[in-house]
Amino acid sequence: MKTTRLTLLVITLLLSVTVFSQEYTITEKDSIVTGSWIFGVGFNVVDDAGSEFTDIFNVKDNWNFVPFPSRLSIGRYFKNGLGLEAIGSYNRYKEGKTIDGDILSENINYYALDFRASYDLNKIIGETGFFDPYVGLGIGYTDANNVGRGTYNASVGFRAWFNDRIGLDFNSTGKWAMSTEGATNHIQHAAGLVYQFGIEKGLSRKGEEKLAQLQELEKEQQRVQDSIDSAQRAEQEAKELAQLLKREAEEAAKLKADDKNKENTEKLANAKIAKEIAALGNVYFDLNSSYLSSEDKQILEKLIIILNENPEIKIQISAHTDSRGTHKYNKWLSEKRAKRSVKYLTTRGISEGRIITKAFGETELLNDCDDNIACPEKKHSENRRSAFQITRESFNAINR
Repeated sequence: MKTTRLTLLVITLLLSVTVFSQEYTITEKDSIVTGSWIFGVGFNVVDDAGSEFTDIFNVKDNWNFVPFPSRLSIGRYFKNGLGLEAIGSYNRYKEGKTIDGDILSENINYYALDFRASYDLNKIIGETGFFDPYVGLGIGYTDANNVGRGTYNASVGFRAWFNDRIGLDFNSTGKWAMSTEGATNHIQHAAGLVYQFGIEKGLSRKGEEKLAQLQELEKEQQRVQDSIDSAQRAEQEAKELAQLLKREAEEAAKLKADDKNKENTEKLANAKIAKEIAALGNVYFDLNSSYLSSEDKQILEKLIIILNENPEIKIQISAHTDSRGTHKYNKWLSEKRAKRSVKYLTTRGISEGRIITKAFGETELLNDCDDNIACPEKKHSENRRSAFQITRESFNAINR
């Protein structure tokens, strides 16, 4: 019945943890592009009418463009939101358009090479997925209306992504001429296709929240597993104890049936004492600790009962550590653990003369977790112990 209840508990806990884990699995949707190169090709429109900052949408009179791709860009964008970009563009001021307040009498070519530092506004407003607004500042050189000039530039724009690679870029840039005589200010609008490569990815804010939840889930899974292990260990120990007691009862009944075999009866009694002490199990310690837990003290209390019932016996306490730490330190720590057990027994009335201690440090590991093998904490904990047994001298004395 106990086994059935334990099995049902294990299945219930594992199912609940599995469902929770699936719900909070990190997927591709939880990642975002944090750095990349972006190459762009597209069209540009130049408004150099002299009223470009007050009559922005006068397309017919003010806007100049060519009917083919006329803008190339390449840029590197970083995790902190900053980007550096180089932009080359070509245009043509057309005859009949207004330039610097005058109507052109002929076509005039336009050339520009600009360098821009931009900042991703998603770093302020939060990640929006496909939509990336940005602002930028930069400098450049423009040859417009047959006048070359350096420019101070300010841009605002956004990119709309179809996927991690392909998107559209829309932006407007105000260009203010430096001190070149005869040069004027103007606006340049641009739209085009962008391709992203050399991509670096990281978790979105939602992904980071999921990661934190998963880390908490791992802790909960460990707690559940520890509970399961503890329950299974307790059940196994109970079975072993029951089997031990059964064997002892059978042996005792067999020996009692033969009243003439007094020697065997005495040996059985002495063996029973040794088995009772062995059945108590070991005292286990936390890493780098010699303190006794409440469970350890319960074991020692049972040992005290056995010692009080059999005042002729002496016991040996063997203290051990795991392999972590130096040999010298582990030797000292095992001595300290042995003394801690002795102190507890003596304060409960057991004579110190009935106790022998041996400190083995890390020299008698119960498994292969030495300095050359990486082991989980569970396996290391099996070596941090104090064991109890009747001394050979005491055993021989009570068997004579």
